[in-house]
Amino acid sequence: MPRLHPHHLLLFTLASLSLSAAATSAAYPTIPGTADPTDDCSEPERLVPVRQEVYGNGKIIDITHRITPELPAYETMGTVGQILWLPISIKKGNLTNNSEMKLPSHTGTHVDAPGHVFDHYFDAGFDVDTLDLEVLNGPALVIDVPRDKNITAEVMESLEIPKGVRRVLFRTLNTDRGLMYKNFFDTSYVGFMEDGAKWLVENTDIKLIGIDYLSVAAFDDLIPSHLVLLKSREIILVEGLKLDDVPAGLYNVHCLPLRLPGAEGSPIRCILMK
Repeated sequence: MPRLHPHHLLLFTLASLSLSAAATSAAYPTIPGTADPTDDCSEPERLVPVRQEVYGNGKIIDITHRITPELPAYETMGTVGQILWLPISIKKGNLTNNSEMKLPSHTGTHVDAPGHVFDHYFDAGFDVDTLDLEVLNGPALVIDVPRDKNITAEVMESLEIPKGVRRVLFRTLNTDRGLMYKNFFDTSYVGFMEDGAKWLVENTDIKLIGIDYLSVAAFDDLIPSHLVLLKSREIILVEGLKLDDVPAGLYNVHCLPLRLPGAEGSPIRCILMK
């Protein structure tokens, strides 16, 4: 923050005092110095932010879950819990609102780096800051997985994914069941079994795997499937995608993790573009 010149600070204080009689609401009283000086209405306008999933009449679809305290979390088997604090706030007399954030690196829609399951990769520095953005951005296929089973070798073969396809987002029963909206980690989610992971590695050109729950691997094969998929360091896993109401088909996917050297995972923002 730039320092205020004493002269500016005096002007700010005088402006604050002159606005102290402005209209207030019971829930959020007007803070001196923050009212809109062009607003002459005695009743403050109700401000309602718009939160969108789809932009430009369907040209852009946000497939990232909002990070809220109610999100399910593997670490607690419950919810993420409080993630934001506001130690510096206008209501406390500060000039700005400055929040602090604390959350697991595998929260909500997130990406896995090789160091997530391989300790020697972790020690060597294969973190989220080393992930290939070319893999994380480009043409992607959204496909529906048979709803009655995990992703096995048999299922992978039945999907008939063409050679040359490098990015696939798998929509499963997890989306139908709304698992990302439950307030606990549900171990019955659909994911890759070890043989399905091996089939993908050996028979496809897929380098980006996206799935609609907190783990790409089924709970019964949690570590074995991750080991198969991340061993080569060529495949990137994006987990916890929001694929509700997204028609199957070909899109351009754009995913950007935070640049966190040393982190084996990171929340990620992903969108689809037609």
